[in-house]
Parts: sequence; structure tokens; C-alpha cells
Amino acid sequence: MVQERMTRMFSRLPYSQWLESLDVPIFRGHHVEDLRTVELGWWERMGCNVGFLQLFGMEGISEGRIVEIPPGASSKPMKMTLGEIVYVVSGQGVASVWSGDGPKINFEWQAHAMFHIPRHAHYQISNLRGDQPARLLHYNYMPLAMTVLPDPEYFFDNDHDEPDLLYAAGDELYSSAQAVLGRGATDTNAESWGAKKDETVDAAAHGGVFWSGNFFPDMASWDRLSPWQSRGAGGTNVQVVFPNSGMRASMSVFDSRMYKKAHIHGPGRVIVIPKGEGYSILWEPGKEDERVICPWGEASVFTPPGHWYHQHFNTGTEPARYLKFSHLPQFSGAEYNQTIEYSDEPAWVRDMFHEELAKNGIETAMPAEAYEDPNYLWDYGNDS
Repeated sequence: MVQERMTRMFSRLPYSQWLESLDVPIFRGHHVEDLRTVELGWWERMGCNVGFLQLFGMEGISEGRIVEIPPGASSKPMKMTLGEIVYVVSGQGVASVWSGDGPKINFEWQAHAMFHIPRHAHYQISNLRGDQPARLLHYNYMPLAMTVLPDPEYFFDNDHDEPDLLYAAGDELYSSAQAVLGRGATDTNAESWGAKKDETVDAAAHGGVFWSGNFFPDMASWDRLSPWQSRGAGGTNVQVVFPNSGMRASMSVFDSRMYKKAHIHGPGRVIVIPKGEGYSILWEPGKEDERVICPWGEASVFTPPGHWYHQHFNTGTEPARYLKFSHLPQFSGAEYNQTIEYSDEPAWVRDMFHEELAKNGIETAMPAEAYEDPNYLWDYGNDS
């Protein structure tokens, strides 16, 4: 009932009405199991097939746009007033980014790459493979922006340029990301990674290191990770900031036969799976019997609704990764950051996990002490 009421409310927003006018597929519900196979529809503005994510929990805040570039083809040149994060679901190609009459900055991408397109920039995406299409997932805050400025053409045909966002960094704009230390940083490996101090961020809760850059070549193999004790499962994490942007991303990695603690955060986040096999559970506080199960593998995507608990489970035989495009700062803080300790979780969580592992012929690797001691510390060797 709550979900239906919220869906009706968001259907009246300017962004939702614009989206419906495009006559392309819109994916609703809680998750899409495989972005590589869903049916898309023609969008003249990009000159290719697209589909839009409006999962429950995204409405009114964030946009997810699935873009398919045919073999050997290119999208039409595009310009957006808003910045975008782009994740490569499949394929291999090159992107061109430029501002005004300035030179094009070109860089190659492959499956599992992540890059940022600055606001007010032109861009074009080309598929270098002649034998298969490429698919990419774009993430931005257009629904939120259109609530106060309900003119879609403003976001696509705006003449304003900000060339310094592209050219001030010279050829380094899409070069390797750099480690950035936050206040209270404690990560002992940071100096060996060439990290530098940045007093504008606080990364202490995530091992003391943020990574800053516009291009990350392969999130399925990214290994510059920091311990993340508070979320459990012996997991590690990388926090990503994009220069001159309020957009953020993060990725967590955790081992086979393990699961993370249930937690709550704000609305608008989108999670995509670069690697792994498992499932996530989503439920509104006090409504465990109405929980939603989202099975996932590579190229799955889902959204935990704001103020809902969600919990991630690795039922495969390899480490799993989930890449999260984060919400805006106004949707953060203590009220959006609640965790259920293993010792306090309901029995059905553990029972379901054991049942799902048994389907794959494996058993849990969760240590018994983690269930008994709410202050249990995971062993990260010299990295803790």
C-alpha cells in the first residue's frame, strides 16, 4: 500500500511525466536481474536504444539510464547540464568529452570501467567492437533537479559551458585516480599508495582513504581497498569522489559464504554488481514479513529504498562486489545510518542464508564469535 501510494505520487512529478513521453522502456519494482539482456527502445536524442530505471527508492531523486551502442557505431553527441557517473556493463569502446569549441579528450573503456562526465560537457560514446553491442549504465540526479526546474530542454540544450572543468587539469582529467586522505585517516597503506591530505573530507570510517578521479578502468578487479569493520563479513571498501562534483560512489568486496550486516541509509542510491553471486534482502522496519528478495549476479542492479533495511549475502564460491552510486549529502547523517548487529538479527536471516548456501553445496564461513560478540573484530592482518 505504501509503495503504491508513493508510486502514484512520483508519477505526477515533472521528471516522471517527461520520462513517460519518451515512449521507451521504464523498469520499475526493486531490481533488474541482468542489464545486459533487458529490452530497450529507441531514443532519438542519443541516437541509440535506451531504457530507464525508476526502481522503488529512486523516484524523485536519481536517474538510471541503460544505453546500448550498436556494433561499430557511436551515440549522437550529447550535452547535459548535470554531471553523470557511467558504468560499463559490457563491451569495449572509446568516449570523447569536450567543452565548447575546445579539443576533444578521448579515452578508452572496457567492461566494468567507471567514469564521470562533468556537468555542461559534451560527450559521445563509440563502440569499438564490430561484433557485439556495448551497454552502459548512466546515473545522475535529473529527477531531483527537474522538481524545481521542470524544463527538460534546459538539461540538454543549455548553452552554458564550463571549460575549466575539463581543461584545467590538462591531459590528466581521465588519467589514473589518486588516493586522498581524509581527516583522522588511519590506513597504514595510504602513504605507499601515494595518498595526499585533503582536509575537506572525512574518510576515517572507511579506512582513511578516498580515491579521487574521473576514470576507474576496471571495478571488477580494483584492489585498492580498505578494511571496513563496521559493516561486517570481513569486508573491504573503496570510497570514490569525482573532482569538482558532489557525486560519489563506493564499492564493497566480501568473501564467499559470508554476509554483511543489515543497515539503513537514505534514498536514491543505485547498486550494480560487477562480480559475484548472491542475493540481497530489503525490508521496511517493522515489516520483515513483507521483505523483498533480490537475487543478483554480474550486471544485476537494485535500489534499497530510503529508510529500509537491506542486507547483502554472498552465496557463490568467489568474493562478491557491489558498486554503489551514492545519494546526495542532504540524505546522509545518523538518521540514515543504522545497523543491526549479527547478535541482534532475527533468526530467519541466518536460516535463509544456510538454505541458499546448501543449494550450491557449500556451508557458511561466518565465524560463530561474530554472532556472540557485538564488538567482534575481523582479522585484516596488518591492514586493520
